Parts: sequence; C-alpha cells; structure tokens
Amino acid sequence: MMLWLLFLTLPCLGGSMPVTSDPSPGTELVGIVGGHDAPPGRWPWQVSLWISPRTNKKWRFKCGGSLIHPQWVLTAAHCISGENPVPQNFTVQVGQVRRSHIHSVQVAEVIRHPKYNLTQKGVGGADVALLKLQAPLIPSNLVNWVTLPPPLLMVPSGTRCWVTGWGRIAVNVPLPPPYHLQEVEVPIVADEICRQRYQQINRFIKEDMLCAGSEGRDSCQGDSGGPLVCNWRGTWLQVGVVSWGRDCGLPNYPGVYARVTSYLSWIHHYVNSST
Repeated sequence: MMLWLLFLTLPCLGGSMPVTSDPSPGTELVGIVGGHDAPPGRWPWQVSLWISPRTNKKWRFKCGGSLIHPQWVLTAAHCISGENPVPQNFTVQVGQVRRSHIHSVQVAEVIRHPKYNLTQKGVGGADVALLKLQAPLIPSNLVNWVTLPPPLLMVPSGTRCWVTGWGRIAVNVPLPPPYHLQEVEVPIVADEICRQRYQQINRFIKEDMLCAGSEGRDSCQGDSGGPLVCNWRGTWLQVGVVSWGRDCGLPNYPGVYARVTSYLSWIHHYVNSST
C-alpha cells in the first residue's frame, strides 16, 4: 500500500476530561473521512492555503491551516514546496466553510521549521511551518484564533478530539462541490500502539508526532496542515497539525500529526517577537 502525505486542516484539543458535542443526527457522512458538514463559525481558526506557481497565476487549493494569532497561521511544512518559497505565491482563505479563493489574505512571510527534511517530507518529522499574514485580522464570529496547549500537556489515549478540512473523503475520492468544510471526531491513539503498527510497514513514529483516528474516521489528502483540536476544560486547544499516514481511515493505521507541544518554543520565537 502506498504511504500518502495528508494535505489537511485539523482543529484538535487535548485533555483528560474532553468536552465534545456530537454532530446533529442525520448529517450526511461526506468530507474528511467519516465526517460531516461543519457549521459556520464552529472552527473560526480554520483556514485554507492556496498556491500560485510563478509560471501560472491560477490559484489552487493546497492545504489547511489554523490561525494561532491575528497575523500568524500554523500549517504543515510539507505544504510549502521548494527550497526557497516565495510568500507572494501563497494566500490564505479565512472565515469561510466553503472552499474558495474568495476572502483570501496575502502571505508576507513563510517560515518552515529548520529541521524539516524536504526529501523525507512529513515522515521525517518537524512537519510544521508558519505563515505571517500581511496584516492582522480582526476577530469576528467567523474569524478567530485557536489556543495553543501548555508545554507539558499530555493528551490521554482515547480522548475524543476533532479534525477538520477540505481534503479527500476516501483515498482518491475528492470532496465534492460545494466543497464544504468537513469535521470528524477522532480518538487519540497511544504512542506505543501507533509506533508498533507503523513499524510493520517500516515507518517510524517520532517523539514529535501524535496519532489520532479509527477505522473510517480520519483525515486524508488535502487536509494536511489543518488543526487537530481537543476541548480541555471548555477551551479548544490545538494539539496536532495534520501531517501524514497510510491511506485514510484504515483500521490499524491512524492519522499522524505533528505534535504542537514539541514546537511551542519555536512558534513563540516568531509569533511573540512580532507583536
């Protein structure tokens, strides 16, 4: 089986006493694998990342991401291709559940983590990147930023968290029009269990990675860079960034996320110094 990189957007929070709200009954199971349409404003930090190669000024959807500050977006490093990415080739759509290039904001700066390996991509770890927007956003019912977790937060296995995105709804099955943001509740999978399962296909779960998902409930290609969020004592915390996995929604291979707590100091170095 081919190992896919996941281009997705996930909101996820961690905590031993998560508070979750179930989707309304009868919602259609489309979108992110096993998911359903997300209501407007439920995940106000969710953004979509768009790219336009210099040779072709047509914008195309690439990944998900999350607002972590009025002027900063957190996404996956593998969403940023090329050795020297040009900020003008990226825009970010904010405050929308329908995926489109409308309401997009120009990117002023692109920062990939220095330990990210362009050849190994997400599997190599350090799969995080920051995008600085040209101007700070004004918060509203549809646009707001997610809270980052405390440095020592450990999310217990079995915690129910949420991931969101506009990615595929199954392997090689794209999200159909009108391209509505999908959400799905996924359980956190213990590091040891995830490590054992991926070792069977010679892939290694590193300390900066977090696993979540179950059979038929997962992120998929196109969701990369999105947030995995957990509700901790009433606050949504982003604990993961959609990174990679084996296909989507397989019973023994949960989605793999960059662990946000591993990169808090790196994030704050840029985000705090700019304010």
